[in-house]
Amino acid sequence: MRRPLPTLEARRAPLSDPAVQLATLASALPATSFEASLMQAAVRPLHATAIDVLQLNLGKVCNQTCRHCHVDAGPDRREQMSDETMERCLRVLDGSAIATVDITGGAPEMHPRFRELVERARAAGRHVIDRCNLTILETPSHRDLPAFFAAQGVEVVASLPHFAAASTDNQRGDGVFDLSIRALRRLNEVGYGQGNPARRLVLVVNPVGAFLPGSQRSLERDWKRELARRHGVTFDSLFTITNMPISRYLEWLVESGNLQAYMDRLVAAFNPAAARGVMCLTTLSVGWDGTLYDCDFNQMLALPIGGGAPRSIADFDEARLSMREIVVGRHCFGCTAGAGSSCGGATADAAKTA
Repeated sequence: MRRPLPTLEARRAPLSDPAVQLATLASALPATSFEASLMQAAVRPLHATAIDVLQLNLGKVCNQTCRHCHVDAGPDRREQMSDETMERCLRVLDGSAIATVDITGGAPEMHPRFRELVERARAAGRHVIDRCNLTILETPSHRDLPAFFAAQGVEVVASLPHFAAASTDNQRGDGVFDLSIRALRRLNEVGYGQGNPARRLVLVVNPVGAFLPGSQRSLERDWKRELARRHGVTFDSLFTITNMPISRYLEWLVESGNLQAYMDRLVAAFNPAAARGVMCLTTLSVGWDGTLYDCDFNQMLALPIGGGAPRSIADFDEARLSMREIVVGRHCFGCTAGAGSSCGGATADAAKTA
């Protein structure tokens, strides 16, 4: 695998500043606001309905530097969740009924307490999801993770842009596809992707280009057929996710001259059914420093929870946070276009109406 490219932060690129990203999005015309679209669809304002998922971003350290990354993660980043913040997250789990812990990054597996976090969350009876880039499983210090995941009953949600090597490597780096296939085979060897709910393997697909994902159902059929035929790899489900116009993907849109057309496409494809099922209604995102956000995308744009609700995991209040008003912006068109887009893929209601 080629040496990863430097991140926006390492290059001191203007778009490493969340304020510049927000201003760049605002510059795209027509300046249709997300709030106006919600109001027209009679789904404004958005309020949380529960906290079913506690999504923990363990930091921005990663072994890859993908062109589409909304986190601007990479090997040159140093941000990682502190011991104090992790303990506070675990105390929240002990004192709440939150069912799922969704662990992300960066490459969350690179956090020195990743395995401990998984074990303690599972011991507390929580369902655990690991958002994995696959290639991390092929590094010497992480080759034991497939067996560890299987023993703990962790759901693995793995990113793979395409079943063709060229498309995947173009987005994620030369050699990534081959390493990813090797990692998938090892997950299969320990029982993942065989229909066992305790060893669930989900692939996440995002478009390689400035367009919306295709039908999640039809793409899943294609991917299952092609990965089995070409590589002998099996998996349980496929999620389609729209590329969010922030961070490094936003940089690509600007540099390629695609920003205006892409924003036009997102706005035109706004789906009220998708807006009613966005993931922020039932998910609470915790940043590596303990700050609370409505979603991982708001986290990367430095848009913490508003409306007077607690902004730190240290001040967690389940009742108040479960009814908070959601902070929105133009980037939210990415979650409500077409069949919708979330950490769980297309939203079912939206898929019926898109």
